[in-house]
Amino acid sequence: MLACVGFSVLVLVFVGQVEKERAIHRAVGASDQVKSLIKQERLPSVLPNGRDKQIQVVDARGRVVAAPPQLLGEPPMATFRPAGDQVQIARTLCPPAGLKGCMTVLAVKSFQPEGIWLIYTATAEIPWYGTSTLLFLVISASLLMTVLMTAGTFWWIVKTLAPGDTLRIELAGITATGMHRRVLVSEPQEVRLMAETVNATLDRLEGDYRQLRQFTSDASHDLRSPITAMRVQVEEGLMYPNDTDWPQTATIMLTEVERMQALVNDLLTLTRLDAGSFLTREPTDLARLVSAELGRRTYRVKVVKDLREGVCAACDRLSIMRLLANLIDNAERHASSQITVIVRAEQPAAVVEVIDDGDGIAPELRQAVFERFTRLKASRERDVGGTGLGLAIAREIAQAHEGSLTIGDNDQGAHFILRLPTCAPPPHL
Repeated sequence: MLACVGFSVLVLVFVGQVEKERAIHRAVGASDQVKSLIKQERLPSVLPNGRDKQIQVVDARGRVVAAPPQLLGEPPMATFRPAGDQVQIARTLCPPAGLKGCMTVLAVKSFQPEGIWLIYTATAEIPWYGTSTLLFLVISASLLMTVLMTAGTFWWIVKTLAPGDTLRIELAGITATGMHRRVLVSEPQEVRLMAETVNATLDRLEGDYRQLRQFTSDASHDLRSPITAMRVQVEEGLMYPNDTDWPQTATIMLTEVERMQALVNDLLTLTRLDAGSFLTREPTDLARLVSAELGRRTYRVKVVKDLREGVCAACDRLSIMRLLANLIDNAERHASSQITVIVRAEQPAAVVEVIDDGDGIAPELRQAVFERFTRLKASRERDVGGTGLGLAIAREIAQAHEGSLTIGDNDQGAHFILRLPTCAPPPHL
């Protein structure tokens, strides 16, 4: 629109300048005709009225010798004259003597024996825009062009946004009960890319939602089991109070309470990890940390240590101790006679390995064991009260530290490998 207005203004200025030059040219032509009559001594004292110009002839003594009827008896319409070698000059007067309004007055010299005569020709002042007709046409054309451009732009916007509006309506109709639905992928390219991004986001949300539902179902099932066991014990005791061994009943219930407490603690830990809870990372000597964790308990199997000093990682010590405890508990649960714990540097990572000599984990199950509430058959047989969250929590902690927890190949037993980013040890380590 601004371009259209600018172009229209340039056209008006150009045409206005052309019209002014044409007016001057017509005035010069009229002055030449009068000059010819003066030379032929046929100049009448009364000149005809012009529709767009008025002519006045002034002799060398400054007397008006020829003029149209409306200027008879009036003084010269102008007092300026061409200077020096100039033959003609034009000026705008508002108004010239005897006339009304602003007019362009052309003064032309006519050389006569008795001196220089002046021929004044007054023409209507041409505005900067040329003529009113042209101004009307330009304004009309500009308005028409603006209307057309506005209509075209509106049509283009509606056409462009129509697929986006359709996408919005489809997206608004997708709820938790219809997570399988996807939006239609259509042109133009911007809408297509947006639709593909939305569908990819919905895929992730559906996967997360499915995982959350499974997680909720598994957690409910694992919590229901100890609650049911305690309820059975209480109901049996109330039905046969005299025949019930209450200390034994309390011991059974305490075991179930501890199982529930472990499950709730694991669920709370996972919730904090999912929420991206803040980790206090400090430069830590992993050999010292692992040695301290191994020294906190006694073991039913032999523990072999290969802890290299000076292997430093920036980590949250409590979280890494929880990770190590889960790995060591898992190794002890499945080991036949020995657990091996290794700390070493493998730039750019600090590596902790926990190896047992048990039955091991089949390659096709090495990812499944890190899923929440996953318990293999051997694990259920060895630890009936387990929650199936230990390895899931360990991997979450490793990933929260921008590290990884994987299962490596081993001739016998399971081989867990923890990798954490290394750091430069502080002077006191």
